[in-house]
Amino acid sequence: MTLKSGPRNLITDVPGLLVGNSEEHILKSGVSILTSSSPMTASYCVMGGAPGTRETDLLEPDKTVHGINAVVLSGGSAFGLDATNGVMEYLRERGEGFAMGPINVPIAPTAIIFDLRNGGNKNWDENPYPKLGRKAIENAAENFHLGSSGAGFGATTGQLKGGLGSASTILSNGTIVGALVVVNAMGNVVDPISGKFWAAPFELENEFGGYGTPVNAIPGSMLQYSKVNSIKEGANSTIGIVATNARITKSEAKRIATSAHDGFSRAIMPSHLPYDGDLIFAVSTDEIETAHSNEDFAELCHLSSVTMSRAIARAIYHASSKANDTLNCFQDKYKKVSFR
Repeated sequence: MTLKSGPRNLITDVPGLLVGNSEEHILKSGVSILTSSSPMTASYCVMGGAPGTRETDLLEPDKTVHGINAVVLSGGSAFGLDATNGVMEYLRERGEGFAMGPINVPIAPTAIIFDLRNGGNKNWDENPYPKLGRKAIENAAENFHLGSSGAGFGATTGQLKGGLGSASTILSNGTIVGALVVVNAMGNVVDPISGKFWAAPFELENEFGGYGTPVNAIPGSMLQYSKVNSIKEGANSTIGIVATNARITKSEAKRIATSAHDGFSRAIMPSHLPYDGDLIFAVSTDEIETAHSNEDFAELCHLSSVTMSRAIARAIYHASSKANDTLNCFQDKYKKVSFR
């Protein structure tokens, strides 16, 4: 099966989806949001040991609310959960949300990363995240920046700067899958020995440099290159979204989110640790009806994970250096290295 990315190679290749980013340089943090012109079917799956979330219980298949209006990915640890307030106010002003009589209540599930120890000034007088959330959704568009942008602005990994990544894949039946991810992992996205991406086997068209596949790594030794000895509990998380235009149920969205975690394991070494808050949302615009054969749905689940792996690598590949960084970005550390 020959795979190809969408025209933008972004999650917004799924028609109807928009992404908005905002960041504050002195704070060294930011917010990213995904929204749609109509409510999205959604669920989620947590596999990390230290998640931070809001409104995720509603996404379980047995809960009443079917459609959501936005997904919020934020820096700031628990303080970043307040980014949802700015997003909700923006949506409320436009009459969007779950109808409760004459009142519409916007539904915007949220997940956060811990970026409080990344060199930024966190000594604020007023929580900055509600304003960052509002600015992010005001910036929502089909095209957006990767790397040190939005919620990925202050993200870090074991040995390199983290960031915001995205990718898309067009499936054999015409369905589109996209991924958006904030990579703030305890582990590494590149092999610390060779500098090559763990996700290299899934790369399409040199989208993260075409450096080739790690060949000399010893996976059992990777923990020594992680943040496990330097950062306390709750200090990490890779949080992301997989999206499709295929019509699915909440139960199917739950399965897609679960399968997409394979993408974390393929692209981050190690992942899903007790101090990671690894979480994936799965959303659908329900644009097209697809034949729900076992093969079709299995392909959708599998390629959601592959697309997520590629998005993770692209986050690190596009990260850039900023003032007061505590880690090098990939381009600064490896741009002069010959990988071939």
